[in-house]
Amino acid sequence: MILAPPDQIDVYTAQGWWGTDTLDDLFRRNAKATPGRLAVADPPNRSDITGGKPRRLTYSELSHEVECFASMLLDRGLAKDDVILVQLANTVELVVTYLAAWRLGIVVSPVPVQWRAHELGDILSFVGAKAVVTARNIRGHDHAGMFASLKPRPSALRHIVVIDEERLPQTSTVRIAAHRKSHPVDANEAATICWTSGTEARPKGVPRSHNHWLMAGVACGDAADIQPGDVIMTPFPLVNMAAIGGTFMPWLMCGGTLILHHPFDLPVFLRQLVEEKVAYTVAPPAILTMLLKEEELLARLDLSALKCVGSGSAALSPWMVKTWQEKYGLPIVNIFGSNEGTCLIGGAADVPDPEDRALYFPRFGVTGLEWPARIADWIDTKLVDIQTGETIMEAGRPGELLLRGPTLFAGYFRAGDGGGPVDAIDADGFFHTGDVFEIAGPGNRYYRFVERAKDIIIRGGMNISPGEIDGLLAGHPKLADAAAIGVADAVMGERICAVVVPKPGETVTLEELRAFLVSSEVASYKLPERMEIVEALPRNPVGKVLRRALREALRVST
Repeated sequence: MILAPPDQIDVYTAQGWWGTDTLDDLFRRNAKATPGRLAVADPPNRSDITGGKPRRLTYSELSHEVECFASMLLDRGLAKDDVILVQLANTVELVVTYLAAWRLGIVVSPVPVQWRAHELGDILSFVGAKAVVTARNIRGHDHAGMFASLKPRPSALRHIVVIDEERLPQTSTVRIAAHRKSHPVDANEAATICWTSGTEARPKGVPRSHNHWLMAGVACGDAADIQPGDVIMTPFPLVNMAAIGGTFMPWLMCGGTLILHHPFDLPVFLRQLVEEKVAYTVAPPAILTMLLKEEELLARLDLSALKCVGSGSAALSPWMVKTWQEKYGLPIVNIFGSNEGTCLIGGAADVPDPEDRALYFPRFGVTGLEWPARIADWIDTKLVDIQTGETIMEAGRPGELLLRGPTLFAGYFRAGDGGGPVDAIDADGFFHTGDVFEIAGPGNRYYRFVERAKDIIIRGGMNISPGEIDGLLAGHPKLADAAAIGVADAVMGERICAVVVPKPGETVTLEELRAFLVSSEVASYKLPERMEIVEALPRNPVGKVLRRALREALRVST
């Protein structure tokens, strides 16, 4: 499944940005070089997540399991370019699944463990998944049973692989090698199809090739100054750019150790940082700010191995970034990215001043501006006026961020067939991010984030389409109208607020709304945590809800 146009592949390959190495090539090289090194480790609280004891595998042991899992996939009749949907917690088996699929050229479509039948039924059919890989129990929910109930629906689904009940066959190195020889995997073929919520009810599928992912690894690795053999911890679900691009790819590229964590639990997170001697991890801004206010706690922690922390998804506090760097010697990397390949990253080398690094992102890919990061010379970025499309060159004038280059995906999966907008990438190859920035900072060398042009709600790093929640609430028998918006939250970034118009004579409570959505088998993180009752929703002349007006009204009322 090669989606990038041939001329683009030729140009990026000639420039040396894209190569022939697949993600499996990197892993096999690491396993050969350091077979006895610890490759991956489970969360210490694994028994509370999926059951079973935590596992720790060396590169040799992980390589063996990958071969066995690949043999099982072949036994099930799966082949190159088939799509498998994966719903697993951050455990060793998730890493095994990724690597085994990529060894065979199978495309992995990962989904959050919170997704339920409502989200999964449509996605299974749309993506054409021939198999599902999941667990019997993830934090008390029967995922295997849920998928079994979906199997009768029209789709390509043939197999449900339950990892904790699967007896893997003995590996056949000769068989796997023969399959790889007869079905070679190209680094420009899709490795994953991740999902990003938009204004449409259905999430948009974002295919990314091996080369696309390696570019993300380069960007994050450079910004965090990751070195060969480093210990990297991923506290975010390995389902999207934040975790796959931010931690998994740097791990593959440095040949180090990947420490798994799930779900985010601060005491467990801190314990792992210390005990595993983690060199790099990522964390939400609110957590980093809160820790600085717990000086006695920090004094008891040996964080001497920690060299850098990445953060993003919400504005960083200049005080927070400055204090971590100047008091604890720990630089914070400011990250603005997306599944599509938006790539603005401010590391200490690019933005030495910590307060500037909290506020601004380097204007990568702009003629006349030079940066230490390699990715700066590989991409082009610009701001354009949202109304006129005119390129913006002066400071302080908001405009939409456009980006092109080898980090960027080739287009949404099945675009034009209900798979997302067909014009996300323009005729000049620029991706229209829908995010508004302005030129700012010392020497006008930086971008400053202004707002999301779209109304996506980002709760704890998970993107939520408000249109999807609207559609579900429209079926509530007591409501005449409803709209979901995001409200600021110090811990989660945003939480969902349902703004509702009850039918005449009806009363409704937040608990009733949540129960109604639960009955629709919607993911728990999409449940409203606040409700506001209004007489009518503000709409434009064509009937679209004016969510910004709702947010402004709530800010005034509170």
